[in-house]
Amino acid sequence: MNLSGIAVSVQPQSYNETMELLDALPGIEIHYQDTDSARVVIVQEADSIDAEVEGLKRIKAVPGVVVAELVYHYFADDQDTNSPTPPDLDTASGISDSVLQRLNPN
Repeated sequence: MNLSGIAVSVQPQSYNETMELLDALPGIEIHYQDTDSARVVIVQEADSIDAEVEGLKRIKAVPGVVVAELVYHYFADDQDTNSPTPPDLDTASGISDSVLQRLNPN
């Protein structure tokens, strides 16, 4: 499962029509709308990263969309992108042992 947070700017003169088209897209939830600035936050759910990218392309192609950019991405259960933590990573601080040794040589 992949979740995307997508910020969208819409042409103000076609705001209502564009919102209807966006709302009809599969896997899309309009999470926030600011009609004064014609900006929208969309949450998209997709089965894979490829499907997520295709969904973003569909959003960008909707008539009235000025710009749509991915601002947040979450994925789970995607074995192609999950990898084990390197053994020398200090999980408490997120800094590797070799970097810590260079920062604190004593």
